[in-house]
Amino acid sequence: MKNKILAKFAELFGEVPALYAAPGRINLIGEHTDYNGGYVFPGAINFGIIAAIKPNGSSVSRVFSIDLNDYVEFNVDEEIVPSQQWSRYIYGVCREMIKRGGKVGGFDAVFAGDVPLGAGLSSSAALESCFAFALNDLFGNKIDTFELARIGQSTEHNYCGVKCGIMDQFASCFGKAGSLIRLNCKTGEYKYFPFNPEGYRLVLLDTCVKHVLADSAYNKRRESCERAAAAIRENHPEVEFLSDSKRLWLDEVRDKISEEDFIRAEYVIGEVQRVLDVCDALERGDYETVGEMMYQTHFGLSRLYEVSCPELDFLARLARKMDVTGSRVMGGGFGGCTINLVRNELYDAFVTAAAAKYREQFGHDLKIYDVVIGDGARKL
Repeated sequence: MKNKILAKFAELFGEVPALYAAPGRINLIGEHTDYNGGYVFPGAINFGIIAAIKPNGSSVSRVFSIDLNDYVEFNVDEEIVPSQQWSRYIYGVCREMIKRGGKVGGFDAVFAGDVPLGAGLSSSAALESCFAFALNDLFGNKIDTFELARIGQSTEHNYCGVKCGIMDQFASCFGKAGSLIRLNCKTGEYKYFPFNPEGYRLVLLDTCVKHVLADSAYNKRRESCERAAAAIRENHPEVEFLSDSKRLWLDEVRDKISEEDFIRAEYVIGEVQRVLDVCDALERGDYETVGEMMYQTHFGLSRLYEVSCPELDFLARLARKMDVTGSRVMGGGFGGCTINLVRNELYDAFVTAAAAKYREQFGHDLKIYDVVIGDGARKL
């Protein structure tokens, strides 16, 4: 991929660029908790974005996407958002960096990636983090890593219409090979946990479907949680985010909020605790408990938060039936992947059965990705 990017850069711009990379991410547990001020437990993965970038001395940036075979130009000093959706992730990073006092001039860039699109592995965060890290370095800014992650998050909010939390960009910026990261999304405190599960493998089963309504439904669920938190806050002023609430406090306001808002909040409060339980289990080397928490999360995402779909539920049920240690939908939902914690001796039988039974049930193939926990955004 690097050679292809460099060759295309030479063809288009005839210069010698610098190379930067940023990864996608998995999240072992802690889904839809980040924008509720709770804990998440992600890690960077061995799929990502690589970009060749060089300042060009003007205010106009010229960017080519190899994967989309598409080209865009935009002026970093002008508030004219480019029309191509993919380019808004890059333009937004430039504008958000400038808003924070950073310097960004025009640049030439060519990029490509191997993050599977639509699989819930945060290809957009990888793109944002790659360019944020690169522009911070190339233009001599000294913006800290956490603020680079916030730049990516603000890009999603202000230029792409998705009110996401900080997890995806945080994992892409802070990832460390062989470690998962427990992040408190309210305070910004984080801790690395070694993740080298002997006798187990992590594998993603990609349904290759993405159901319509993902972005709008995501925002609606966030609004449900905010309404529930506001109702609880009337009795308990210390509740800034839903993650601050105890389950008992949610029960106190059951007759003051809709049933839909109640069950969304019920899921989130339970999920915050599951992240802590998984961290404790990992420190004991108790992967059976880790797996059981994953199944509980899937149930909550499917029945309470309602962000699963028939394909994801099918794969999670199959995993349980085959005695896979843990399985759940990963990411925003409505399609994408299940993440599975599988004992080594069961791996071959599981992925073979999943591929065959999924094709038989839905008439198309799934994709299988083995996951290696890797490093975050960096210069190559």
